[in-house]
Amino acid sequence: MDLQHIFENNKQWVKSKLELDKNYFKNLSKGQNPDVLYIGCSDSRVTAEELMGMDPGEVFVHRNIANMVPNTDLNSMSVINYAVVHLKVNHIVVCGHYYCGGVKAAMQSVDLGILNPWLRNIRDVYRIHKKELNAIKDEDEKYNRLVELNVQEQCINILKTAEVQTAYRTRNLKIHGWVFDIHSGKLIDLDMNFERMLEGIREIYHLDD
Repeated sequence: MDLQHIFENNKQWVKSKLELDKNYFKNLSKGQNPDVLYIGCSDSRVTAEELMGMDPGEVFVHRNIANMVPNTDLNSMSVINYAVVHLKVNHIVVCGHYYCGGVKAAMQSVDLGILNPWLRNIRDVYRIHKKELNAIKDEDEKYNRLVELNVQEQCINILKTAEVQTAYRTRNLKIHGWVFDIHSGKLIDLDMNFERMLEGIREIYHLDD
C-alpha cells in the first residue's frame, strides 16, 4: 500500500472542513469536551466516530481487541479514570460487534501465544454463561450471543471501578452496552438494566466514597 494517498486525503479533508468553517481547527485546538466515552474493538471494519455519526471532539475513544475492560489493565483503567474524573463524560458505551475475531479466537482450543492471557478474559465470560451458551446449537448464534455477553460483562467490570461508582451516585453517569451488526451496519442497544446489575454486584464490589 502506498501511504502517500493518506496525506492527500488529509489535505482534502482539511480543505473540506475549512470551506465549512474557517475557524474549525482553531476551535478544535482549544480543548475537548466529549459527552461520551466509547470503548470498542480494534477491528479495522468498526470505526467509532463514523458509525455513530460523531464529529471530532464529541467522543473519547478507547479501542482494543474484543472491546475488553479487564480491571487489571492499566490502559483501560487510565482511560476510564481520565474520561470520568477529568473530562466528566456522562455516558460510557461498550460496543462489541458480531463476527468479532477476538471472540471467535477465544472459542477455539488453540494456543495463540501472547494473546492467551487477553483472550482468557473472554473465556471467563464463556465460563460464567456456559449453561446458556452450550444450549445454543447453531454455532453462529452461539458466537454472536457470546459477543453480547462479553459486552455485558465488560460493562459490569466498568461498574466495579471506584470513579464510575462515585459518578453514578453523584451525577447519574450512564453505562450502555451496544453491538454493531457488520451485516446491516446498524447499532443495536442491548438495553441492559444496569441498575439491577449494580444491585447484583453491590455487596461484593461496592466502594465507599
